[in-house]
Amino acid sequence: MRADLFDYDLPAGRIAQQARPRGTSRLLRLDRATGSAAQGVFSDFPQLLRPGDLLVRNDVRVRPARLYGRDTEGRIVEILLLAPVGDGRRRWMALAKPGRRAKSGRTIRFGPDVAGSIEQVHDDGRREVSFDREIDNALLERIGHVPLPPYIRREPGAADRPEDRDAYQTVFAREPLAVAAPTAGLHFTRETLERIHARGCLVADLTLAIGAGTFKPVTAGDIEEHVLEPEEVFLPARTRRLVAQTAASGGRVVAVGTTVTRALEAAARLDGPPEGDARFSADLFITPGFEFRVVNALLTNFHLPRSTLLMLVSAFAGRENVLRAYEEAIRAGYLFYSYGDAMWIA
Repeated sequence: MRADLFDYDLPAGRIAQQARPRGTSRLLRLDRATGSAAQGVFSDFPQLLRPGDLLVRNDVRVRPARLYGRDTEGRIVEILLLAPVGDGRRRWMALAKPGRRAKSGRTIRFGPDVAGSIEQVHDDGRREVSFDREIDNALLERIGHVPLPPYIRREPGAADRPEDRDAYQTVFAREPLAVAAPTAGLHFTRETLERIHARGCLVADLTLAIGAGTFKPVTAGDIEEHVLEPEEVFLPARTRRLVAQTAASGGRVVAVGTTVTRALEAAARLDGPPEGDARFSADLFITPGFEFRVVNALLTNFHLPRSTLLMLVSAFAGRENVLRAYEEAIRAGYLFYSYGDAMWIA
């Protein structure tokens, strides 16, 4: 299938640049059977659920993985930490910008007490960086910045704002493993979750460590040529059990976001027993024609053109339905992407 079939025009003013109070965003409701769309607000969301539904969330926490340092000539270098290499936390796989300042053998200082050496530059541009001390979560909280996506613009010289530390994090976030937020979860407040419980619905979690591949556009002309980068998933036994029980009782498995959808559908294709905790790498690329075995309804945000996320949503609801709904959302003034409005598909 051609990648340009997932293009659409979005005015720059429709890209949300800052978070609004949680739970106050708009909600476009798409009926995937008929293609009809209706407008609403996110505070309506609990009423769209049915007693017996199971809401599954990605409880990953975003770590402040963007570092700003200076090379030996005093020039600024941006390093985005992706994941530790090996067992310790001194050597990391990272992205660097500008790359010409982060060549192999270069040393970059991050404040007075942290330095990193570029040990290796891979063909895809990723760097292996060795630091002179452990880069633990406490240190990242001190020297790191929120890894906002590139379409969220900040003032010159500012990587983020203090409010981004909270806004770009779900209220149910736990272990800091991600370089991007599971953005469909950003809409939830504690009060929203209480209303969902009161509705007679269950809530379960999984952890998918969102990596830099979430920002990687599909550049191939044919989407079948695109390779999705694997991301680590932890699926607790409780979540697996509730998914099976919900399906057996006729309830709906409701995925909060594309990461949950990909994790659940990948888990359904694992070899081995369908019970117990599961840890695995998910590189499942979901495109139109995909057979969904688990997810019955989806809460998601509006996604970039030609992105793997838009392709997943199109596989779930139909490409034509989704693009028509996007057109309606643009006409109605909805905001798009990470800090934008939400979409309910059932």
